[in-house]
Amino acid sequence: MTALSALPRPRARLRAVPTVVWMFLLVPAVVEIGMVFWPALNSFYLSLTKWNGLGAAQPVGLDNYRQLFSDEVFRGALKNNVIWAFGFGGLSVLGGLALAVALNRPRRGVSLYRSAIYLPMVFSLAVTGLFWRVQYQPDGTINTLLGAVGLGDFERQWLADPDTALYAVLVAAVWRQVGYVMVLYLAGLKGTDPTLDDAAQVDGAGAWQRFRFVTWPQLRGVNTVVFAVTVIDSLRTFDIVWAMTQGGPYHSSELLSTYMFQQGFTFLNLGYASSIAVVIFALAVVFIITYLVRATKQEVDT
Repeated sequence: MTALSALPRPRARLRAVPTVVWMFLLVPAVVEIGMVFWPALNSFYLSLTKWNGLGAAQPVGLDNYRQLFSDEVFRGALKNNVIWAFGFGGLSVLGGLALAVALNRPRRGVSLYRSAIYLPMVFSLAVTGLFWRVQYQPDGTINTLLGAVGLGDFERQWLADPDTALYAVLVAAVWRQVGYVMVLYLAGLKGTDPTLDDAAQVDGAGAWQRFRFVTWPQLRGVNTVVFAVTVIDSLRTFDIVWAMTQGGPYHSSELLSTYMFQQGFTFLNLGYASSIAVVIFALAVVFIITYLVRATKQEVDT
């Protein structure tokens, strides 16, 4: 008898698993299918129908998707989402990474700084939006500070101006997110090998060279997590925009999520709203898969 034939067969291994283990696996699987996958599949179906939430849905084929590309509000929301993804993702990652590197080494009071920077994550996005909405009032903190330092010409109604509304909300969102990204990178930096950094320093490498060629390559796993989390958060952002501007003024801060909410729950156009949800899902999948393929190729090449 060969060593290969002596190995247990797949069916025998499955039968050897206790029933209680299968039960522990089956329960969360059923919950996941019922609470996540079934609603997602149902959204795909609803995107091919016209439905107001009452009665039977009327199949309309791809009409909802054709209407999307002729909808000026949708195109504006899509453009805003692209700006939001790059602004929210870029500023959050750069800010969080810089703070993580600065606060990585133990020193006096560093724990206090970390806690203070992470504190905004404790508050919900709706509370954060209301807080910053007060700051952006004509007599709020932002305009008051501008006037105090002699920049009164820059004072304006930040959330009522179509040119600044989106970016004003973006600042509030980044202020909250940067602490979360900092914590992720701090965890990644704790897993790097400090001896490599010390050896590079002995060889005469500067701080930037050590970070670029020694520390950064060791953060690939964390970068994947940060990228996935940031892209998903940027595409599903709703609470803070709704709390601050509700997509206004004149749809200047409209995102796909807020427009989907309006179509689905304000105008009761659930089929059209489902098609927007499918677009959001598709964008998230494209971004994440593209990045994962690129990251995997880089790992294989190295």
